[in-house]
Formats: sequence, structure tokens, C-alpha cells
Amino acid sequence: MANANLAGLVRGSVAVVGAAESDLGQVAPNTHPMDIMAQATMRALDDCGLTLKDVDGLFVAATQVRMGPMAFAEYMRIKPRYFDGTIIGGSSFMTHVTHAHAALQLGLCDVALITYGSTQRSVSRAAASPREYNYYEAPYRAFMPPSAYAMAAARHMHQYGTTREQLAAVAVAARKWALMNPKAWEKEPLTIEQVLNARMVSYPFTVRDCCLVLDGGGAIVMTRADRAKALRKKPVYVLGEGESLSHANISSMPDFTVSAAKESGAQAYAMAKMRPSDMQMLSLYDAFTITPLMFLEDLGFCKKGEGGPLVASGAIEPGGKLPVNTSGGGLSYCHPGMYGLLVMIEAIRQIRGECGQRQVKDCNVTLAQGNGGVFSSECTVIFGSEATL
Repeated sequence: MANANLAGLVRGSVAVVGAAESDLGQVAPNTHPMDIMAQATMRALDDCGLTLKDVDGLFVAATQVRMGPMAFAEYMRIKPRYFDGTIIGGSSFMTHVTHAHAALQLGLCDVALITYGSTQRSVSRAAASPREYNYYEAPYRAFMPPSAYAMAAARHMHQYGTTREQLAAVAVAARKWALMNPKAWEKEPLTIEQVLNARMVSYPFTVRDCCLVLDGGGAIVMTRADRAKALRKKPVYVLGEGESLSHANISSMPDFTVSAAKESGAQAYAMAKMRPSDMQMLSLYDAFTITPLMFLEDLGFCKKGEGGPLVASGAIEPGGKLPVNTSGGGLSYCHPGMYGLLVMIEAIRQIRGECGQRQVKDCNVTLAQGNGGVFSSECTVIFGSEATL
């Protein structure tokens, strides 16, 4: 059943008209996260033929910038009519799409900008994402967040017989896609054996089961459907949205093998009036190899416990029946801290037909899954071409 809070949003009433990344990888030492946001913003505006003067809705989430909308509005010398700084981790940007949808539909703004930037590789991840002391978990000296996700993976292995080789298949598939993406960080092939034999981080994860730590960011521009048709690129319509919070700390996760994507996905499908079988490409947050595996189950692409055999079958690799993370994902393309905005950018580009060698043929519907915290916040967005309206 759709979330009552989303019931007033109209399917296809708004569209993404601009999308772009910043430079990715490792930026110059003196670059600030807002410099990255600004670069991505100008590229996204150029992508759709709009300017800063057109932006009157601003959505910013960042760990290195306090009071993001205020700081970025000052930096860019813009004065938005509507702004939002909701931050729930890597899924923040999917929530921003939902909030921008509502604001645009109600006339609170006309052009919404969603942006993010991070310099976590240059300054260290610890400095980029400072954490409060957790009295429930810190005494056990866990290595967070890898150990939290590792607990979920270990439970999935125990309960369903999922193997380390199956988890490694997620990383191998991501690398195969990344090798077709000129912007991806990783440039060398990867095998199951290399994943298994890499440096152990937190059992069952080796370093190759864990996402990259890079600088980077992105931006997308949204407007109402009627205006979108007159802009530079073909619009990518927002068909469905869903959002769900589960817990803050992994020790409070109700079931280590079931994420709140089960709820957010159901909401998005209901709003889009679609089913999992209608999705032609999936862009799933892959902070660790367990996350896309569990999302495939929770979003209805296989039964619970069958994610391991599905990914091991080659279904999510190039040439497989279910293209997943065609950019190379957070495991091989880029993961600049909170990765959700880049998750959506790839889903948008696939519908536009801009993905070159990795392009999914006749791609009209994509699903982007955001994940925040430690399986804590799950937000789903379904995008479609004009043919889906």
C-alpha cells in the first residue's frame, strides 16, 4: 500500500531535465565540497539549458557542510523560494526527489536543484563523515560501517546458505560494467578468486566487497512536466516514489535479512502502477556486496534467500537478463560518501540512451534504490520515458 504521505503526488507530473557528475576520484587538496557541488550544478544546468537564475528550489545534503541549503545558496549567490536540507544518509537524494516533486506540483518552486559533494578521499573518510559516540555499539569496538553490514551478510549466509562466492559475484558484475564506463575509477578486470583472497576487512567482507572511498558529487535538475518538454534533453519522468525508515543503529534492525526497501519499493510500485517485472534496469545502492543482493530480494526480483543464486547466475552482469548497476556502482565506479545521487544519475542516463557501450537496449523504465545509514533508511524512485506516461 502506498504511503499516505505520498498519495497526493501525481505520477509523471515532474521530470528530471538535467543530470551530471562533478570530477570524480581524488580532487586537488584545496578543493572544498561546495566547489564540487558547484561544478556538478553548472554541468547539470548546462545539460538542460537552464541557468542559476532559473533555480528557485534547492535541496542539499552533505556531511562536510553544516546547514547545506543555506551554505550553498550563499556560495552560488542564489535565493531559493523553497529549500530542504533533509539528511538520512545515502538515500537523502531520493527523498529530495520526492520533496521536490511535492514542491513543484504545489507551485512552491519552478526549477528544483538537488546537489551533493564530498572530498572524503582527500581528507579521509573519518574526517568527512564524523560519527557521534554510540553507547550501544561502540564498546564492542566494531569497525563501522563495514562491520554492521557484515553482520547482515553473515546472518544471510547462516539463514539462507548464501556463500562468499555469491557475494563476490556482485563485485565481479559491477567491475564488468565499470570496464565499459570511461568515468569509472576501477580499470582492471576482477575475478571471484581475487575478491575472496583480498585483504579481509570484516568477515565475510574483504576489501573488494566494500565500496570505493572517493571524492566526487553530482546534481540533478527537476521541473514540471509541461516545462520539461521545451528544454534541451528529453525529460525523464518520475513515475513512482517510496520511502521508509527502519532503525538508526544496526543493533536495532528488526531482521538482519530484510531491509525497509520492501516497504519503499511497494510504495513506488503502487504509485508507478508497475511491478518488478516492468523494470528494465536497476540502479541499486552498493555500499557493500550484500546490499544489492538483499535489495533484489526485498524489491521483488526474487524470493527471500534466492539473491545469492540469482547474482551468481550472471543475471546482473552485462548480457544478463537483469542489468544492475551499469555504471559500475559504488564498488567500481565511484562512492563519494553518500552515493544516492549518482545512483539516480545512471538510471536517468539509461533512459536517455546516453550510456554508450553499457547502454541497455530500449530502456524506458529504471528503478533507483537509495540506502542510508546501516540499512537504516530506504528510498525508491522509479523513472520512465515519455512512452511510459
